[in-house]
Amino acid sequence: MKNKDFSNSDPDISSLIEKENSSKQVYDGKLLKVYSDEVLLPDQTLSSREWIKHPGACAVVPVFEDGTVMLLKQFRYPPRKIFIEVPAGKIDPGEDPVQTAERELLEESGVECLHIIQTGSFYPAIGYADEIIHSYVAWGLTVTEQRVDEDEFLQPFRIPYQNALEMISTGEITDAKTISTLIQTKMWWEKKGPFFISFS
Repeated sequence: MKNKDFSNSDPDISSLIEKENSSKQVYDGKLLKVYSDEVLLPDQTLSSREWIKHPGACAVVPVFEDGTVMLLKQFRYPPRKIFIEVPAGKIDPGEDPVQTAERELLEESGVECLHIIQTGSFYPAIGYADEIIHSYVAWGLTVTEQRVDEDEFLQPFRIPYQNALEMISTGEITDAKTISTLIQTKMWWEKKGPFFISFS
């Protein structure tokens, strides 16, 4: 599934385009690269943009035949909080996104799948990063063992899909990728789901 990209030559939006005038990499990290750019605005004045280059990521909702999904509890250092999340991770160099989704599903939740389909994609931080996250749904699941990295600490747990959606409305789930992926997958499932799930 691909997002519709607006053409820069579209007369209705061409007056919105900012053009790179110069670009300088100011930080080169293990995961992120930070740039400080000078851009030419539509009114031909100059401005600055600081932004993060990200390799992209995948997030996946594993759906069991009893209508439950596998979620994770994980501590996130920047906000210093524990979050409820779907299995997800960054795309490795040369890796196809679907391979990333399958790998992260197995590593983080210990779940293997027979079927996996992309349900959408989204940009979680358009004001300061180019990161894109691809959403997937998986079914035909077998629970095995987690294969997390040495520095990862995750607690998988199963919950009815409708309960997970309710946790969005109550504020118990606040992670943006989890909210987006659960909702995109619900919309896909209501049209194309291989078996019935109650969302109410």
